[in-house]
Amino acid sequence: MKTTKGVQNLLGDPKKAIVKISIPMVIAMSFQSLYNIIDAIWVAGLGSDALAAIGLFFPFSFALIAISNGVGIGGSSAISRRIGQNNKSAADNIAVHSVVLGIILGILLISFIPFLGTIFSVIGASGITVTMAVEYSTILFGGAVVLLFTNIANAILRGEGDTKRAMYAIILGSVLNIVLDPIFIYVLNMGIAGAAWATLLSMLITSLLFVYWLFVKKDTFVNIHFKDFKMNLNIIKEIFSIGIPASVSQLTMAFSMFLLTAIVAKAGGNDGIAVFSTGWRIVSTGVIPMVGFAAGVTAVTGAAYGSANPEKLEISYKYAIKMGILIELVVAALILLFENQIAYLFTYSETSVHILGDLLVFLKYMFVFYPTMPLAVLTAAMFQGVSKGKNSLFISFLRTIILQVPMAYLFGVVFNQGLTGVWFGMILGHVIAVSIAFLLGLYTIKQLKTTLTPETVKFR
Repeated sequence: MKTTKGVQNLLGDPKKAIVKISIPMVIAMSFQSLYNIIDAIWVAGLGSDALAAIGLFFPFSFALIAISNGVGIGGSSAISRRIGQNNKSAADNIAVHSVVLGIILGILLISFIPFLGTIFSVIGASGITVTMAVEYSTILFGGAVVLLFTNIANAILRGEGDTKRAMYAIILGSVLNIVLDPIFIYVLNMGIAGAAWATLLSMLITSLLFVYWLFVKKDTFVNIHFKDFKMNLNIIKEIFSIGIPASVSQLTMAFSMFLLTAIVAKAGGNDGIAVFSTGWRIVSTGVIPMVGFAAGVTAVTGAAYGSANPEKLEISYKYAIKMGILIELVVAALILLFENQIAYLFTYSETSVHILGDLLVFLKYMFVFYPTMPLAVLTAAMFQGVSKGKNSLFISFLRTIILQVPMAYLFGVVFNQGLTGVWFGMILGHVIAVSIAFLLGLYTIKQLKTTLTPETVKFR
């Protein structure tokens, strides 16, 4: 079988594989998160209404990424398992199907544009905030094909263990975004629409880099050829067996953000939305390392599953959990230590300074969130690697819809505790859910150690 450094990492020592594959993605996600923070800082200069507008788009951004990541994760997981199985031709075919599915879904997503204004109004936003949100989100929905292709191409490289090039692409897009934001927003005087155009242009340039690697240079492990391509229902089913639960899982998170935003609006109005959306950007930044580690866990456990090696699977999963908790404890401490400086970055303008106090309260409540997040994220990633997508979906559904949202509503609205009640309910529901997720992960590993053999590993 053709080999690359990425494939050698996947099939080597599990602890080293987790580090070598995850670290580039942690770095890449950190750059992407830096862009998200800087983007919000630039938008903050337009006032709290603009912050609330991009906050309204946040659940939709989650949804777009969920769909692209679903196909990407489904394809990436299947590619990793094929590498473990020593079946390159099947890995190539899975990669082609992933790209085609992404393009089709991207075209379909454009049809949501006419309904955006109505949806934002239903959430509870009003006035100029809705106008800004529609302007911002229309541009990004219009570029859905570019977004899906970029994320799926990135996932293909992750699936073959080539996270360094995946890192380079993400860093390129993030740096471009950081540079273009102030130019489009202020120099060209495009306002919030400028932030959206800067994002779309950056994604387009990044997608061209993937096109070069996959279709021109052709030095990746998988080879993508559209000549004589025919849709294979079995491959589509395999991609979707992981991809649909992964997409629904992230869509569940997006829907929970939609519901939480509505709860926050009820408890704190437009200012509450601005606090929540801004604070959640900071939280999302704090858990970025886990997104990188999740990519490593899915790839390494997928290869271990494909080669019917449950011991390697267990080692990689538990090692990633330990590393994740340690890293997130450091992150939580740093955010708490510099919370005033961090909060100031988003409240420096005269029109947004009034939300500073509530933002600081939010950051204090979220301290527990960081070190407990690895239990959910990395367990879900392991389930995706071993082709148990429904288990991954259960974790997300339990954490968000079943526990976080009801508890946020209970403490924030029913008990009339306002925004602080919402934050407390979110944390309580989260901690209960991730504890259950980790126990389920350990139980699954125990089962696989007794049942996983070359004869039981089946691929459609």
